[in-house]
Amino acid sequence: MIIIPARIESSRFPKKVLTNIDNIPMVIRTAKIALEVDSVIIATDSKEVIDIADSYNIKSVLTSSKHKSGTDRVYEAVTKLDLKESEPIINLQADEPFIEKEVIESIFKLTKKNVNRKDILINSCYKEIDELEANDPNIVKVVTDSSDIALYFSRAKIPFIRDSKDIKYKAHIGIYGFTKKSLEIFCNLSHAPIEDIEKLEQLRALHFGYRIAMIKVDTKSFGIDTKEDLNRALTLFT
Repeated sequence: MIIIPARIESSRFPKKVLTNIDNIPMVIRTAKIALEVDSVIIATDSKEVIDIADSYNIKSVLTSSKHKSGTDRVYEAVTKLDLKESEPIINLQADEPFIEKEVIESIFKLTKKNVNRKDILINSCYKEIDELEANDPNIVKVVTDSSDIALYFSRAKIPFIRDSKDIKYKAHIGIYGFTKKSLEIFCNLSHAPIEDIEKLEQLRALHFGYRIAMIKVDTKSFGIDTKEDLNRALTLFT
């Protein structure tokens, strides 16, 4: 199951999830791509989003407006559904209207592969970027081990290159694969100090000794955080 958290308010881009792209609201466009992979539910704090989802025959659930993260919103939605503890759940952000279905499929397969591994709490992905892109603190970098298990995530440019080398950095893409059980565990963990410093919720899992499995994907998509992001995306993809 793919759950799309869709908070109506955004400080940098108000009501961005309802912004029309080729006359389709952003959240609906994202959902239509996800529907090519598995069943979809939009989890939102907005009756307006609920009504729009209904008009497109896409399932939705009304959630609290007080959630601090999309993952918490996804968890509330999951608690309202009759799902097995081993059910794969993909958390796909509503502001990914140009995400390729192959990326979602990769996370879905990775989550299924690790469904019985109690040490792996989250499954996610990365793409390779160059040094110039890595300088952007809005692009989260990840360092992984030989098995593509995440060692650390940061807004800083990691790894630090002591000597001049031509390397590719790994940019984390914020799509997460859980099971119902691992999502419950994650959302009941205390906030970690490093999570609040970096403003990266996935660091909570690492802080408490859990592992995050990663997979490399090829994607040109990126999340739409600002109107400038949207204009750039429209130039690239339409």
